[in-house]
Amino acid sequence: MSTSVSVILLLAINLGLIWLLIAAPVGRRTLYLTRTFKASPPRLAALVSPLGVEADWHPSVVAVERLPAGRVRQTLRQPDRRGNPILRTLAVRDVVDAENISCETRVVEDSALDAAFWKNYVERRTLRPVPGGTVLTVAQTDRYRGVAFLLFRYIQLRREMKALEQWLETGSGEVRGVLERPAMQVALAVLSTLLLWPFFGLTARGLLLSSLLTVVIVLHEFGHMAAYRTFGHQRVRMIFVPLLGGIAVGGRPYNSRFEVAVCALMGAGMSAFLVPPLIALHDLAERPSGIVLLVLLLILGAFNLLNLLPMQRFDGGQVLRQVFSSRPGLLAASFLVTLAILWVGWRIGLPAGLLIAGLAVFTVLSLLGAGGVKPKAALDPMTVPQRLLAGVGLYAAIALHGHAIVYACDRLLG
Repeated sequence: MSTSVSVILLLAINLGLIWLLIAAPVGRRTLYLTRTFKASPPRLAALVSPLGVEADWHPSVVAVERLPAGRVRQTLRQPDRRGNPILRTLAVRDVVDAENISCETRVVEDSALDAAFWKNYVERRTLRPVPGGTVLTVAQTDRYRGVAFLLFRYIQLRREMKALEQWLETGSGEVRGVLERPAMQVALAVLSTLLLWPFFGLTARGLLLSSLLTVVIVLHEFGHMAAYRTFGHQRVRMIFVPLLGGIAVGGRPYNSRFEVAVCALMGAGMSAFLVPPLIALHDLAERPSGIVLLVLLLILGAFNLLNLLPMQRFDGGQVLRQVFSSRPGLLAASFLVTLAILWVGWRIGLPAGLLIAGLAVFTVLSLLGAGGVKPKAALDPMTVPQRLLAGVGLYAAIALHGHAIVYACDRLLG
């Protein structure tokens, strides 16, 4: 398999995975999780029911306030866009029969999220006594678009069950997820490199290419993380997804449109700062290190330029949607970005048919709804200077990464 075919296949797989994770019409689904605990049903009900006397045992819950009509207001440890604890009001209906204890919970108010986010959500917890303990069954129902949030909820439920078991044994429910551990992220990065290796050929050259791509992905996510830190996010982390890439996660919801634009832009923006030094190093280097630098420039430029495409799910689309409030302005800016990226492809000699096919694919993908989590209050608007700064930054990143691709291809293929 030629390198070009491998790259196209890899790109197609990645786009398919992105669609599956964040855009596939999954519909209404119910997660079920069952665990047996060495505790009596009343003891466990005091912990797992939001109306329970020990409902604040969970590490993410700071305080619980009972309200009239079977409602509970939780103060959560997670911060909202202003850095204040999230307040969430739950409507709880307890059901007690001869054998089981059950409670059904719905979210009626959230200080961080729009009410529409919770309109399909319902959770039912059932306690059934068994010899030596109690069986807890959690059924969590919601409507999903893409499987990513469904998987996230499942992981969170498993962690809660583990934390509950630890609380009953030790009185401490603090559980650190395996995915957040640095050693696990390093292992996932190595796994991703090995999974990418066959696409470039199972040779030393192929391993070098897959390793350089992994390095570029890490640099890209570091740019996002640096932007989060700049805007005051206290807890920032990166989750490596084998084959697909990495995801930078901030510590709170976005506060302003400018914050959204900068955090999206800085993935490619920080990498753009590396282009001039890498070119300067290449001019000073000798073979074979000079060839390695050219390949790194090519991968760095191509990966980040693709991320700057004006698609709603890509960084470029995120930036443009914040900068341009009117649809005509957004369409014009998207056209210019697409034109610039297509020119880079034409400049390095990509076939016209391939460019047209790629444009058609990205046009179809750009029609996918923005979706996402709607905040309760509108984000702070951008000022004119902020729009200019984000817009100029976007086109500067496109220019630098485009130059990196042209520079590398001229010397590798010339």
